[in-house]
Amino acid sequence: MAGLTTKRSCSLHAYRRSQQCRLTPQPTAPVIAPLRLHVNLRPPADAFRRGLCHQQQLACQAHGARSAGEPTAGLSTLEQQASKLSAILTTFFPLWLLAGTGTALAYPPSFIWFHKDLITAALALTMLSMGTTLTMEDFKSVARFPKRVAIGVSLQYTIMPLLGYMLSRLAGLPTPFAIGICLVASCPGGTASNVVTYLAQADVALSVMLTSVSTLAAVFMTPLLTKLLVGTLVPVNGWSLFVSTLQVVLAPVILGVALNQNFPRAVERAAPFAPLVAVAMIVLCCGSVMASNAAAVQQAGLKLLGAVLALHTGGFTLGYVVSKVLGIPEKQARTNSIEVGMQNSVLGAVLATLHFADPLTAVPCAISACFHSLIGSSFAAYWRSRDAGPDVSALASAAP
Repeated sequence: MAGLTTKRSCSLHAYRRSQQCRLTPQPTAPVIAPLRLHVNLRPPADAFRRGLCHQQQLACQAHGARSAGEPTAGLSTLEQQASKLSAILTTFFPLWLLAGTGTALAYPPSFIWFHKDLITAALALTMLSMGTTLTMEDFKSVARFPKRVAIGVSLQYTIMPLLGYMLSRLAGLPTPFAIGICLVASCPGGTASNVVTYLAQADVALSVMLTSVSTLAAVFMTPLLTKLLVGTLVPVNGWSLFVSTLQVVLAPVILGVALNQNFPRAVERAAPFAPLVAVAMIVLCCGSVMASNAAAVQQAGLKLLGAVLALHTGGFTLGYVVSKVLGIPEKQARTNSIEVGMQNSVLGAVLATLHFADPLTAVPCAISACFHSLIGSSFAAYWRSRDAGPDVSALASAAP
């Protein structure tokens, strides 16, 4: 039985383990050995790591090459330096997001120009960049484990609605704010969760699948949960949700996969910069949402801010803990945590505006859009640094 288990594990993960980023010290000196990276060798099971892991490989490769007196092949010196700088800037994602949302709150015109159409385009561009790190084999791998998809969607529509209901009551919030928290807690996973999953080096293919399934399920789950929690039926335009999901998630990802399959060398050269592009897009989107609702957020009070903060912190934490208890592997547990903790706050704001007379109902959704990205980016930065280990210091020392 042990042999059979080992055989099955190897058949699924041998190639992945064989291609993971490993740094082997030189026996004669405490330096990092040069890595031999072949751009035509692209493991399907680890494709989603390529953009982030490749940044570390390039930096360490250059560092090792200098130590060994060998040139780094394939990339110019300028490209190497730009890649290292991109990796370092991406590491400070939470700080950029905090600075962006703080600026938007203090001076709304700084972000108000980034309107709704630009937000949609920015998210689509981000999904395209993530799609270039995936192959069809990644989605086939997810399809081999339908139980993980079922668990992820179930956690999405149980943990967050229950937390939203309890926190809105315990905090003693005014009725419009209580409705807004319950509404955003009943929404599906947001597309920004795919970006944070990407930055956290978790399972992007699973994240895209969970976002798509939970969004389609929102056609009946969001009205049902909202009715149960606040006693008001909120109709959801199923076709509009489907079209939005197609435009922002599925179509860009499919295009990215196609580019990855047909232009691997070009994608490989661009991969180190994709995470930084994702960070910039999230900062712009969250800054725009905060700027559009700055006055209402400033008047919301600490009770509302605390309730929204607790909602998303609890979602991230319980999503991860419950997944681990259920035996979900680490990368997929991270993905579930992010999917549960991050909601489609934009959808919540739209529904609040369309179906509730009091405009204050949309305020928790605006705050949610920024808080879940801040918390998610902090989790992503922690997981990235934990995975990188000593590589982080090597990366910083290799910076220009």
